[in-house]
This record gives sequence, structure tokens and C-alpha cells, in this order.
Amino acid sequence: MMLEDLYRLLRSGHVQAQGVVDTITQPIVVLDHNLCVVTANNAFIKTFKADRDDIQGRLFFELGNGQWNIDALRQLVAAVIPNAAAVIGFKVSHDFPAIGQRTFLVDARRLAHPDDNSSNVLVLFEDVTERQRHDEEMDFILAETRHRMKNLFAVVRSIAMQTETQGRSALDYRDTLLGRLDVALRAEEIEVSDSPAELKPLLIQTVGPIGMERLECTGPTVSLPSSKVLPISMTFHELATNAAKYGALSVPDGRIQVNWSLQEGPRGRTHLHCEWREQNGPRVEAPDRKGYGTDLIRGTCAHLGGNSELNFAPEGLTAKITIPL
Repeated sequence: MMLEDLYRLLRSGHVQAQGVVDTITQPIVVLDHNLCVVTANNAFIKTFKADRDDIQGRLFFELGNGQWNIDALRQLVAAVIPNAAAVIGFKVSHDFPAIGQRTFLVDARRLAHPDDNSSNVLVLFEDVTERQRHDEEMDFILAETRHRMKNLFAVVRSIAMQTETQGRSALDYRDTLLGRLDVALRAEEIEVSDSPAELKPLLIQTVGPIGMERLECTGPTVSLPSSKVLPISMTFHELATNAAKYGALSVPDGRIQVNWSLQEGPRGRTHLHCEWREQNGPRVEAPDRKGYGTDLIRGTCAHLGGNSELNFAPEGLTAKITIPL
């Protein structure tokens, strides 16, 4: 083979190799034994907004105002040549002047010439900024989902454990439990949205179809924080359930009037004062023992830093509830 033919063959191989490198979408740079740039593919030029003529022959760690002059990366890349080693997946997070904050996985491999054992280093960069952000978002979503599922299960378990079984048929227990769970789940949907809920629509929704047309609401517009939606919903659900079984909603002419106002309480905190009054219902008798509903109303108000007062007057139940907002 003539020298000219050998040169042509080598030139052809070089062009083909350069073409392969330039088609790779990850940025690639080849360094000589002094860690100066021999060549860089189009992806490297485009990604780091570099000028090919400006980087050719320059020390890699001086490129881009020294943006690659990172001690750990410098030591690893420098160790590739004498040790014939390879750097795989070295993470570099840096605020690059031209492209901003990015995270790259860097691979570096020694390229030894078979004749004179001279060495070059091929360095490949994989931008994992979006992947890392996506992974972090997924980790957060999974953690938040587990947290909310745990809280929801605790609510469901608490409702199931505290729903009385004594003196009840299985059907009655089922309907009571499902009613409470339905309110809890609807309130949970509002709470998960982290958006405030207005008191009047929430009250109407909680009372449900059985009392919607016989409910009179009077009061200013009140936006409830998402954290208070579930306990307030459960409170009014218990009052509505009691009214449907024993009170004003158990007879055709019965009505419920709910009035509320906002007042400034201690330390300048705004308090919601709400009065639930049942009218035209059957004669009311005070229960001989406290049930789950009574405990829930009083316990919930106390937990929220407020208080409640239940008055079982013969003409109808009156519940006064005060909750700080």
C-alpha cells in the first residue's frame, strides 16, 4: 500500500469518526495528554454556547471563564491518562455563565494510540438537569401522597372506631359510617387543593339534599382555611344527621336556621361565631348519655381552639359554635 493510499485511508477513517461523534446528541470533547481541547462535537458547541475556534487547543479547565475548573472533576479527568482508568457518571452541578444552573453526568475515557501509546481523553457530558428535577418532584409527590394517605386512613379509622354499634342494626351502622366517610372524603378533596372554601356552600353541601331546601343561612362571606374544612364539615354533618333522625329534618314542617358573624377575639384573632337553630320540629328531650356526635362537635371545636354549646330546648336544638380563623 502506497503512503498516499494509507493517508487517504486514515483521512477517511478520521472523517467517518468525526461524523459519528458529531451525530451524537450528548456534548463530547476530546483532550490531548495535556488536557487541551483536540476537538469538540456540535452538541458541545451548541450546549455550552462555545466558539469552535476559541476552544481549539485551549486547556479544558480554562474554557468558559474556568467553568470546568472544579477540583474533583480536575483530579478525576487527570487520573484517566496515567492510570488508564475511566470516569463514569461523575455528577457536576454548576452555575455555568452561558446556560445557567445545570447538572451533568460526566464520562471520561482514555484513548490510547496503538503505535506510540500516546493518549487522548474523550469526555462525554449528559445533561440530567430535567431528569433530576423530575425525580425530585416525583419523590416529593410520592412522599406527599403517602403522608395524605396516612392521614386519611387515620381519619377513616377514627370514624369507624368511634361510630357506635350498641343498639344499632348492621344496616344502620353501615349508613351512618358511609355518611360520615362521604363527608370526610369530600372535605379531603377541598383540603388537598389547598384553596380556601366559603362557609355557606360548604354548609349547604354538608347538610345535603334532605335539608338543603329547608336550610336558611344568614351571615357574611367567610373563607375557611383548607385545614379547617374537614373538622367544620364533620361538625355540621353531625348536626344535620341528628336533625334528620330526631330533630327538625325528621318532620315535613321542620326548618333549620344558621346565622354566623365574624368578631375580633383575644390577641386580635378573628373568630367565627355560628348558631345552628332548629325550628318546627318534634319536641326535644336531652339525651341521657353523650354519643359520638356530641363528643365530635365539642372535641372538634376544642381542638381548633374554640368552644361549643349545645342546648336541647324542648322547642328545638340550638348549637352555638365559636372557632378562631
